[in-house]
Amino acid sequence: MMMPTHIVAVGGVVENEHAEILLVKDRNGWVFPGGQVEAGENLMDALIREIKEESGIETIVSHLIGVYSNTSTYPGHSGVAVVPTKVMMDYVCKPMGGELRTSEETTDCRWIHKDEVLQYITAPAIRTRFQAYLDFNRAIVYMEYITKPEFEIKLSRNI
Repeated sequence: MMMPTHIVAVGGVVENEHAEILLVKDRNGWVFPGGQVEAGENLMDALIREIKEESGIETIVSHLIGVYSNTSTYPGHSGVAVVPTKVMMDYVCKPMGGELRTSEETTDCRWIHKDEVLQYITAPAIRTRFQAYLDFNRAIVYMEYITKPEFEIKLSRNI
């Protein structure tokens, strides 16, 4: 039996003292920052690195709010036959410094009042994960979804 392969990723909902959320714009539109965990990297270090790379903002990780499985599989690229299941963990983060700037991965970044964030985010999976942040009641949400051929929530519960 072959061992399963998963992509592990982290996302950070960075909220400042003015109830504003850090959003970055990448090739897929507006999102909260995050990305893949590199080999040998822990989850929190990966998240702090990704936020800094994408926005210039230095953060600390506060608490976990959601765990997500994107169980879609679809043809890969760069020699990868199939893109495997992606496991993502979203955290609330607090800004600690740095200067807002774009990067090679982002074309724009800004602070948006949290009541207006869903006006910017168009990707259904990211909207769903941000809504979980807005609805957070100290219970971690676990969700399984697929993004292809269309976004569909397969399972949603609190853990």
